[in-house]
Amino acid sequence: MNVDFAGKTAIVTGAAHGFGRAIARAFAERGASVWACDLLGDELAETKQLCEDARGRCCVKVVDVRNRDEIIAFVDESLAAEDGVQILVNNAGGVLGQVGRPLEEISETDWDSIFEVNARGAFYFAQAVAPSMKAQQYGRIVNISSGAGLGVSLTGIQAYTSAKAAQIGLTRQLAHELGEWNITVNNIAPGFVLSNPNSIRQFESYGEEGQRALVNRFALKRLGSAEDIANGVLFFASDYANWITGQVLSIDGGKL
Repeated sequence: MNVDFAGKTAIVTGAAHGFGRAIARAFAERGASVWACDLLGDELAETKQLCEDARGRCCVKVVDVRNRDEIIAFVDESLAAEDGVQILVNNAGGVLGQVGRPLEEISETDWDSIFEVNARGAFYFAQAVAPSMKAQQYGRIVNISSGAGLGVSLTGIQAYTSAKAAQIGLTRQLAHELGEWNITVNNIAPGFVLSNPNSIRQFESYGEEGQRALVNRFALKRLGSAEDIANGVLFFASDYANWITGQVLSIDGGKL
């Protein structure tokens, strides 16, 4: 499947490494003007360089997706520089360094901080790009959830599972709200991928036997890559997905 995004602008959140970096690079390689953000400035600069090495265009900015004012300023900057924003990928998220603990030990801050990054940030970004997409009568929003949002989390972090499930619910609701303006809203639920320092540490903590048991739970008997997730995003953002909205695509190697 060959897809081209020349003439389109794509915003990618959480683009400093992992899924976000792979997604930003994939769009840049295919002609899109990429606007990437994250809290990690140094790694974000590396993403920019990788996109430019692929002869793509990439503007980067440090943005806290928990801060609505920063999100609006970033989107406004991209709109001022480009001919609208056609694609939004809400990839920012994660567990913020938390580990699985018993329910009764979870503080209000622990709970709220994960919801802010994984669910509220996606809502704020969709809210910010919606007027431009409506005016164009065109838009593609792709949210990156998790297999945890469809079941349970291997981390045991209650807020993470709940926030990712909430993001899937938001995807479906926005798909119905925005469809009349030819704006599709879809979701990708990745399986276990070694895409960032947290997932690598988690995998290493299982030891050799635990790692083998995890991999054997996949029909394909191997772990996926960040590029596998990026390919799913490219599909949802492409013309091949013109009549697909409100859907969740599990990219998980056939998790059993």
